Amino acid sequence: MTDVFSRRKRSSIMRAVRTTGTAPEKTVRKLLKDLGLAFRIHARDLPGSPDIVLDVPGVAIFVNGCFWHGHTGCKRARLPQSRRRFWVKKIACNRRRDRAAARRLRLEGYSVLIFWGCEIQAGERVRRRINATLRRLARQSR
Repeated sequence: MTDVFSRRKRSSIMRAVRTTGTAPEKTVRKLLKDLGLAFRIHARDLPGSPDIVLDVPGVAIFVNGCFWHGHTGCKRARLPQSRRRFWVKKIACNRRRDRAAARRLRLEGYSVLIFWGCEIQAGERVRRRINATLRRLARQSR
C-alpha cells in the first residue's frame, strides 16, 4: 500500500515529531515527582543524553518512541511501505546508537531503564519498575 500523503507532506509530518517533552516523557516525570524523586532532564553530559537522570542513585531513564527506536513486536513500530529501505536503515541505526549509549552509561556506573511509549499508559507498571530499581540500588549500596 502506498502512502496516503505526498512525499512532501509525509516529510513535513515526520519533521514535526517532537524529540523532547513528549507526552510519555512527561508522564514518567510526573510519576517521579509523585514519588518525591529529584531528577534532571536531557542530560547532554551523559552518553545518549538520557531523557531523565536520577543522579543520586545513578539511574538513567530513556523514554523511547516505539516507531523511532524500533520496539520489537509493537504495532506502533510498523514501518511505512514507502521508502522502506530508508526506514529499515534509519531504525537499525537508532537501535545501534541506543545500545551503545546504554553500554557506555553502564560502564560509568549508571543503571539504565528504558520505557517504551506503548507501556507508559500502564503507569503502575512503570512505577513498579522504578521502585524495584531503586530498592536494588539501595541494597547494593549497603
